[in-house]
Amino acid sequence: MEYRQLGHDGPHITRITFGAWPIGGGMGAVDGATAVATIHRALDIGITAIDTAEAYRTSEAVIGRALAGRPRDELFLATKISAEPFTRERIEAALANSLRALGTDYVDLYQLHRYPSDVPLEEAIAGLAEVQRSGRARYVGVSNFTTDQLAAARRLHPIQSVQPRLSLFDAEATRDLLPYCAAENVGVVAHSPLAKGLLTGKYRPGHVFPADDERSGFPRFRGEALARYVAAADELAALAQTKGASLVQLAIAWTLSQPGVTSCIVGAKTPEQVEEHVGAIALRQRLTGEDLERITAIAARLP
Repeated sequence: MEYRQLGHDGPHITRITFGAWPIGGGMGAVDGATAVATIHRALDIGITAIDTAEAYRTSEAVIGRALAGRPRDELFLATKISAEPFTRERIEAALANSLRALGTDYVDLYQLHRYPSDVPLEEAIAGLAEVQRSGRARYVGVSNFTTDQLAAARRLHPIQSVQPRLSLFDAEATRDLLPYCAAENVGVVAHSPLAKGLLTGKYRPGHVFPADDERSGFPRFRGEALARYVAAADELAALAQTKGASLVQLAIAWTLSQPGVTSCIVGAKTPEQVEEHVGAIALRQRLTGEDLERITAIAARLP
């Protein structure tokens, strides 16, 4: 397992972070035993960073059950406040709820899930600062912030990391956010490297997602849009095969290859998926500059 330091003075965390949205049921039901077994497999093969959020349905409680009895100092736990209001009082209460569900008295990273629209940024950042001073959060960060929003937050309080959406099909962060973070030594924990499943090769044109799956409401997962993404994914899968790898591994490896990325959050529903994800680390080391250019060019043809 590879590690990278989170920000200029943070801990070294695994290059792959276990993402808990799927085990909470956000992408279809996952039974409790399978969810716990998936977390255990991630830990057993060396993934010690876990990311969740209060909005990830039952995921925090599932993680708490899975981690019972495990040495706390060997883990890096990150969670987020997701729901408004992002006041200091609400941040305090949300973290208290998360700690109870996770079965711990502190998290390693506590984050705003998105830019606050209901209160001034100063109020939300003050809430993060308070929970950090109390010791219930070792570090604080933000998720889904633009470069300007991140810079504004950093003027108010040290922000250890940012979580941008980043995949071959969602590469906007490479334009300015990643260069900014590299220059300022802000940690980057990228999420959604598989583009919510578009980069898994599992889906074909015409696929219909069940109502309990968030993707059922996303335009890119329907009709002609889905067909275009599937065609690009098939081309990328063929390229991956020449490297002795899967499309999933290629997508994760590309994300890990982007300058400034500390770790990549990858969600999993089964132990087998976790095992596949880890193979992306070795693949990243084998990708040449020419490979990365070919991969990027395929994805760039999409609107």
